[in-house]
Formats: sequence, structure tokens, C-alpha cells
Amino acid sequence: MNRREQELEQLLEPTVRGLGCEMWGIEYFPAGRPPMLRVYIDAPDGVTVDDCERVSHQLSGVLDVERPIRSDFTLEVSSPGLDRVLFKPEQYAAYVGEDVDVRLKFPLEGLRKVVGRLAGATASEVVVEAEGATLAVPVDQVRRTRVVPRFD
Repeated sequence: MNRREQELEQLLEPTVRGLGCEMWGIEYFPAGRPPMLRVYIDAPDGVTVDDCERVSHQLSGVLDVERPIRSDFTLEVSSPGLDRVLFKPEQYAAYVGEDVDVRLKFPLEGLRKVVGRLAGATASEVVVEAEGATLAVPVDQVRRTRVVPRFD
């Protein structure tokens, strides 16, 4: 998550929490036409379309008043889904043992992408077992981690 997304999350998170949801993460795409702000919410019993609508309505009000984005933009509120992106180091713990797709900012051991089983995570690194090897990826090298759902 970049600095701009962190600022937007700080602004919007209290509203999301006040509506009984968790702010899972934010993606901001300023280069779009129009720019897009995507907000992912979660809840203990899952997220419904009504939850997304309610949160979207309230966030629109906050964004209209605070104007952190000066141009017209699209707001999208969604559940993280089964193939959710893990935005923060503390989100990784619940997915240890699950399959993940980790995209790297820079090559690490010749790899820009690691797909394997999440073996562990700390505030400073993500550990993935892939093809019989274990790779420890520094958190600041992670561009994006997505859970890969299994349908057994």
C-alpha cells in the first residue's frame, strides 16, 4: 500500500468501522479516466451487497466533504473475495497453510513472482514454500499478495 492509499485508509477507516465492518484494504488508481478508489470491506459473517451499498453511501459523504481526491473519480466498495489481496502483514497469519501468489517489486533469486504455500509471515517478511524450496521475501519487496483459493 502506498502513502496515498494509507492516507485515504486513515480518513475512511473510522466510518467503515462505525458501520460494523472492517477496512480490509484500499486501492487507488489515479491514472484511470476517471481515477478509481476501490475499498475492500470485510465482516465476521461475510459482506453482503447491502453492506457494500451502505458503506459506499457513507464513504461518498465523507469523500465529498473532505475532498482528498480533487477530481471526479469512481468509488467502488467490495468484499475482498475468496482470492483476496493481503494488504497488511497482520492479515497474513489467518492464511498460513493456504496457497498464495506473491508479486515482487524487484527480482528475488531471479523471481518476480512466487506461487506456493504460505509458510509464515512476520512484520518484516513473508515465507512461501514453492516447488520444494522455501523463500523468505522481505515485506518491503512485496508488490501484491493474493490468496489462491482451492476448490477440493
